[in-house]
Amino acid sequence: MIASPKAFLTSIFEAAVAAADPLRTIERHLPAKPVGRTIVVGFGKGAAQMAQAFETVWDGDYEGVVVTRYGYAAPCKRIEVLEASHPVPDANGLAAGKRLAALLSDLTADDLVLALVCGGGSALLPAPAGDLTLAHEIAVNEALLASGAPISAMNAVRKHVSTIKGGRLAAMAHPAKVVSLVVSDIPGDNPALVASGPTVPDATTREDALKIVETYGMQLPAAVMAHLATPEAAAPLPDDERFAGNEVHVIASAAVSLEAAAAAAKEQGVEAVILSDAIEGEAREVGGVHAALAREVATRNRPFKKPVLILSGGETTVTLRAPLDGIRGKGGRNSEFLLAFALGVDGFEGIDALAADTDGIDGSEDNAGAFCDGSTIARMRSAGVDAKAMLQGNNAWTAFNAVGDLFVPGPTGTNVNDLRAILVR
Repeated sequence: MIASPKAFLTSIFEAAVAAADPLRTIERHLPAKPVGRTIVVGFGKGAAQMAQAFETVWDGDYEGVVVTRYGYAAPCKRIEVLEASHPVPDANGLAAGKRLAALLSDLTADDLVLALVCGGGSALLPAPAGDLTLAHEIAVNEALLASGAPISAMNAVRKHVSTIKGGRLAAMAHPAKVVSLVVSDIPGDNPALVASGPTVPDATTREDALKIVETYGMQLPAAVMAHLATPEAAAPLPDDERFAGNEVHVIASAAVSLEAAAAAAKEQGVEAVILSDAIEGEAREVGGVHAALAREVATRNRPFKKPVLILSGGETTVTLRAPLDGIRGKGGRNSEFLLAFALGVDGFEGIDALAADTDGIDGSEDNAGAFCDGSTIARMRSAGVDAKAMLQGNNAWTAFNAVGDLFVPGPTGTNVNDLRAILVR
């Protein structure tokens, strides 16, 4: 019997995060020491922790620079840790990109570049191409975040307005060998999509990027559209000879973390099922579907027998609606998912849920996500909160904050996408 659903769900989150701990995953994927220099570069919300883990297990000489989000730094002995803005790029990110590019100049075939890659690197490494400026890249990022496009589509656009993304950073390091150690936060674990693939090219073209802009009705600056129309925007393709001999290893992923979460539940006497590690779609719609499944289990004991923990991962999207009162709402995709879920299980006893980003931050606030149960909407109502209106205005953070159900574990040092855990007792 689960005495405290919140404590149980928190333990499930902790198990998922522990499975992606850099110290556990980096050591067994390290390459052999080179004849020449070892250069470490890193980018993403867990890059500093990855660098810290590398320093613990590497016994050779090295130097390096990593960039992470403000507040996510970790002390390193020799690797320089820079901080920049996420999810909207800033000047510090621009400077960090230039610092990484300078570090990779004039390398030889005897040198090794070890790239520590995790989610969040796209925003942390702005590097506008051609005549574009930081303001242009910020405008692109804001348009992408508001579009509702899946992460694969976002990154296809991002890499074509950058001098770093889409394999370009690895190309700078040629002829040195580049080994990328990737913590995947991408549905399907395609390493070229993590952080927009600075060291891992993919096959999308600028024509693909233009089609994505059209499909999702993105309003990009004229200078950006003009750049995308030029051959100079084309990113290198995977068969480019500069990438020959490079290595890419996905060292942690949502799939592994979900398996760890399921095992933790079973240790506490609760059977677990994993729906998928690659669920995408509009957060509120995915939340509604999960709620329907939870109701079916609660009322008919199918398709799973209770008690059961229903797990899923992946990355949903949020399309920003016009705010009802003219004030932009707060809340990331996990909070929005869970508010829709809470509306769907309103009044049902024995259903508890947690939706959270494994990096510890959901969107731009300080929470990873939130908890809910069958009483959440009633408690919001008692607190004077109209849950449906909050969902309509993308204001899930405010709704959950009003009833004390935000989940705030702090930065975790890793990022393997979202964890959704639904307990039906």
